Amino acid sequence: RFVGRINVYHDRNEPTARPLGSENLLLRGATLKNTEKIFGVAIYTGMETKMALNYQAKSQKRSAVEKSMNVFLIVYLCILISKALINTVLKYVWQSEPFRDEPWYNQKTEPERKRNLFLQAFTDFLAFMVLFNYIIPVSMYVTVEMQKFLGSYFLTWDEEMFDEDTGEGPLVNTSDLNEELGQIEYVFTDKTGTLTENNMEFVECCIEGHVYVPHVICNGQILHNCTGIDMIDSSPGGSGKEREELFFRALCLCHTVQVKDDDSVDGLKKNQLSRRSCIYISSSPDEVALVEGIQRLGYTYLRLKDNFMEILNRENNLEKFELLEVLSFDSVRRRMSVIVKSSTGDIFLFCKGADSSIFPRVKEGKIDQIRSRVERNAVEGLRTLCVAYKKLTAEEYSNAQKLLQNAKLALQDREKKLAEVYEKIERDFILLGATAVEDRLQEKAADTIEALQKAGIKVWVLTGDKMETAAATCYACKLFRRNTQILELTTKKIEEQSLHDVLFDLSKTVLRHNGSLTRDTFSGLSTDMQDYGLIIDGAALSLIMKPRQDGSSANYRELFLEICRNCSAVLCCRMAPLQKAQIVKLIKLSKEHPITLAIGDGANDVSMILEAHVGIGIIGKEGRQAARNSDYAIPKFKHLKKMLLVHGHFYYVRISELVQYFFYKNVCFIFPQFLYQFFCGFSQQTLYDTAYLTLYNISFTSLPILLYGLMEQHVSADTLKREPSLYRDVAKNALLRWRAFIYWTFLGVFDAVVFFFGAYFLFENTIVTSNGQMFGNWTFGTLVFTVLVFTVTLKLALDTHYWTWINHFMIWGSLAFYIIFSLLWGGIIWPFLNYQRMYYVFMQMLSSGPAWLGIILLITVSLLPDVLKKVLCRQLWPTATERIQNASRHCQEHISEFTPLACLKSPRYRSSDCSSSPARRSNSHSKKMMFTHWRGVDYSVLPSVFGYSNKHCHSSAGYRYSGSGLETSV
Repeated sequence: RFVGRINVYHDRNEPTARPLGSENLLLRGATLKNTEKIFGVAIYTGMETKMALNYQAKSQKRSAVEKSMNVFLIVYLCILISKALINTVLKYVWQSEPFRDEPWYNQKTEPERKRNLFLQAFTDFLAFMVLFNYIIPVSMYVTVEMQKFLGSYFLTWDEEMFDEDTGEGPLVNTSDLNEELGQIEYVFTDKTGTLTENNMEFVECCIEGHVYVPHVICNGQILHNCTGIDMIDSSPGGSGKEREELFFRALCLCHTVQVKDDDSVDGLKKNQLSRRSCIYISSSPDEVALVEGIQRLGYTYLRLKDNFMEILNRENNLEKFELLEVLSFDSVRRRMSVIVKSSTGDIFLFCKGADSSIFPRVKEGKIDQIRSRVERNAVEGLRTLCVAYKKLTAEEYSNAQKLLQNAKLALQDREKKLAEVYEKIERDFILLGATAVEDRLQEKAADTIEALQKAGIKVWVLTGDKMETAAATCYACKLFRRNTQILELTTKKIEEQSLHDVLFDLSKTVLRHNGSLTRDTFSGLSTDMQDYGLIIDGAALSLIMKPRQDGSSANYRELFLEICRNCSAVLCCRMAPLQKAQIVKLIKLSKEHPITLAIGDGANDVSMILEAHVGIGIIGKEGRQAARNSDYAIPKFKHLKKMLLVHGHFYYVRISELVQYFFYKNVCFIFPQFLYQFFCGFSQQTLYDTAYLTLYNISFTSLPILLYGLMEQHVSADTLKREPSLYRDVAKNALLRWRAFIYWTFLGVFDAVVFFFGAYFLFENTIVTSNGQMFGNWTFGTLVFTVLVFTVTLKLALDTHYWTWINHFMIWGSLAFYIIFSLLWGGIIWPFLNYQRMYYVFMQMLSSGPAWLGIILLITVSLLPDVLKKVLCRQLWPTATERIQNASRHCQEHISEFTPLACLKSPRYRSSDCSSSPARRSNSHSKKMMFTHWRGVDYSVLPSVFGYSNKHCHSSAGYRYSGSGLETSV
């Protein structure tokens, strides 16, 4: 069933549903096929729909951590099956000896003797599967989902990511990808509205070679230092004057702007003739900037009423134009046109668009002068548009109207037919001029890109803008640097040489300095190798992606990817929305399978946002399409730095530890049960009480790891922002590799062996039972379980770097809860239980002094290998994170409240630095100290509580450090 709204796309931005004719139509109660037949005449597509261009099926996104969890789960499932098989086989081997199959206390019945051996073996196998099934951490998936859901609130609560201007904060549309934010290798970003503010300001326009700059007129007077700029007062006469007026009228008419003015009456708006400023609304900020700019040059767009567009010219005369047709903008044509009829009966087709789409369709006008001005403005980073027109006769308009009507009523390939008709109509133009609009760079956009590059993340800019404009923005935001060698893979290059030759030349260039080695994905900003920046346009990309005559395009794609891998930054200009998604997919499916992130603010970015592993929408001025279709939404591009380097880093470290810890504690839990079968005749006897089996993963060990997964900070957030390179320590799923997984598994096996055999040898000791009480099966199991619970909880405490009262409460509270529960469970006769096999077991165990000593000794022995490994690795082979932790800890020991923040960046900073240095002004790291003048001697106040003693050190400058005194700021 088709129930929905036809959304119409204006320009390159979010869909709007405007009640123009039949563009906005609600269809209910009929199938799509019937709807097309019945309402085919009513479905008017005056503005070409862009559904197919901007949207695609949303695929299921799964994080790398989730994939690793599933692989590890399969491994543990194989371990479970292996354990069950081993025990089943050993059981029948053990029972093959006489009198072991039927002991006197458990003789078989007649039906059991006649039972099929294979069926009995299969039943035993299933019994062992049930006995060992606790090794599969089912509760881990519940805890992971809780950790992701609750952890996402920390992102939305971050006050530093709240934008005061818009009153917006970050949004989390899915919590499944939190940890993926810490694994990003490629960032694909839009330019307009993402790197820039999307706050357009009309700078100038060029008409017939004359430049008009509206903002240099102030209160009717021309400002100084404006020589060489043709103002309105010096407009050319004759045909030039006519072209000038046509240019202004074209910009007033060729748009989709709506006017908002509350003070309106029947007929004209109040104070309209006094040029009262109106509020213009459009899905494209460019159009608003152009209409407002032309208003300052003397032509004011008033409104669209009854299909008539009203403008106010320079002489305050009202002009009306009937709107006949709208040839809407799209990302493929990169232009829009309107057909209007003046009050005198003349029919005009006004067109505006990118220079690449206008110049080939122009037959007359000062093309060279306007082209040079456009190129100059593009190099300066301004957004340029060209304006052209042609006059239609009544017969030409009649033919064009018929073609458009037939294309709009087509039931198949409507968009394709409309595009063909547009191509026929939009030709043989007369060039009028060009406009230049400035879009300023967002605050801290350059700082964000620089930090991402230092973190080893490659940043690609994908934009539909002109190459020169986009390149200027890339230099401004430090994507390209002064020493970056720019490589071009553009249509102009391919016209001079073949695509094959261009690709091979670029490949030789990038590999010349790097040899046969490919630059590592995480090289970031390299000082050892030449930095290359690649610029590619949409047409060149189409040729690369296009299958060759032999039916394969893989060679060109691989060569292109090889070039991109060796470039520190890539700029893709003149990109259609689907081409952006193609680029993301190409990188995502390359042989390295890197984790990608796409960020944009408009509807034209939705396709790449959906394609990337993580999609982020900017809550900008182009609507909420990107934000609604993204996984996360942020107010400004600068917030991406903290989202990845801090929140993403924390999310990944927390959930990695959580996953490994769950597998570890389940191995510790169930492996003693496996060993116990060798001592109970493989009879499927449980080592632990049923209550302990049930509550181990639910109550005794669940909350501490959940709190760890929510609050752990192995380094501070400020350190992560200050040291972006720490992001590389966790890159490529470093904490969930096979090496780490095997270490945690073997650590769990070692601890389980210590628990079981430590308690076993303890039971063999007669000193334990010297009080005359015999320890039995349940006492043995309770002793093992007690050591288990304390060991796995203290292991988590050893791994915790960030302690709060909540951590203390959960960790020590869990241990206290286990003790209290065991005392109550075994110390009270519960009336609702038929039998109580744990009665008085826990108290009996604790009544033995050697049992206490054994518990403490076994816990210590279990934790010792992990502690030794951490100490040795931290000292001999420290990671970057561990070096920062050591430096921060060492620095904290020698920091007073008077130590400046600049000095904290250097862990070598000491108070003794001045012990023998001559008097001089401070270096670039300003060192402000608190000095005291007392009885003719200068003292520095450095409290001993921070690690300083009251000793003083002399210097050649004549001052010395000593104890406390009267504080005077110097």
